[in-house]
Amino acid sequence: MVSSMSKEHWSKEIEEDLILLIKDWLRQTGRTQVELCQSLNLPSARMPTLIDFLKKDFISGGIPIIAKRLCEVEEVWKKDEGEEEKSLELNSSGQLDLLDEICEDLSKINFNN
Repeated sequence: MVSSMSKEHWSKEIEEDLILLIKDWLRQTGRTQVELCQSLNLPSARMPTLIDFLKKDFISGGIPIIAKRLCEVEEVWKKDEGEEEKSLELNSSGQLDLLDEICEDLSKINFNN
């Protein structure tokens, strides 16, 4: 696999290896092909569209350019996950504060009357 990828010419073998790599990578990261295509601003989430896009990267700089592109996408995903976690934490603490306020208000009400 590696020896065929070191060639500077696009081939069906490189394309097939790249498809397998992408599918495995998406599985490992818990992402979908749709998310990847959206991250690359592609007009379609179909594999041929994705491969055509990455083929242009390959022609301009080989496998290192494709690897760099996919690493950039993964960094964006990690950053987005961190922001989602932070937002969830803020929402959770805000909800707890609201719950505390409600409990405090309820403790002031005399329900015996």
